[in-house]
Amino acid sequence: MELPQLKYDVNGLIPCVVQDADTREVLMVAWMNEESLRQTLDLGETVFWSRSRQEFWHKGATSGNVQKLVELRYDCDGDTLLALVHPAGPACHTGERTCFYRTLA
Repeated sequence: MELPQLKYDVNGLIPCVVQDADTREVLMVAWMNEESLRQTLDLGETVFWSRSRQEFWHKGATSGNVQKLVELRYDCDGDTLLALVHPAGPACHTGERTCFYRTLA
């Protein structure tokens, strides 16, 4: 599959907003590089690049909380991805359904 012209940062990464395909709730934000994007498309589940561990991260590979890809979109500037998914469990490492469970204002 030919990937569109996307704008990766200087480290070859692009942010990916992950959203529940049914509820439209934002679950998390993570980073992808070109290879993790290809793996996501091939596997049909989200695969990210872990900036802290410097390795690929197949979401749910150890926890079972995989995110089945429904659709992968990119924005008008080509510098952000949006993954619509069916989550098999919590998105957050804390056990919360979404990483955005805290309120600032």
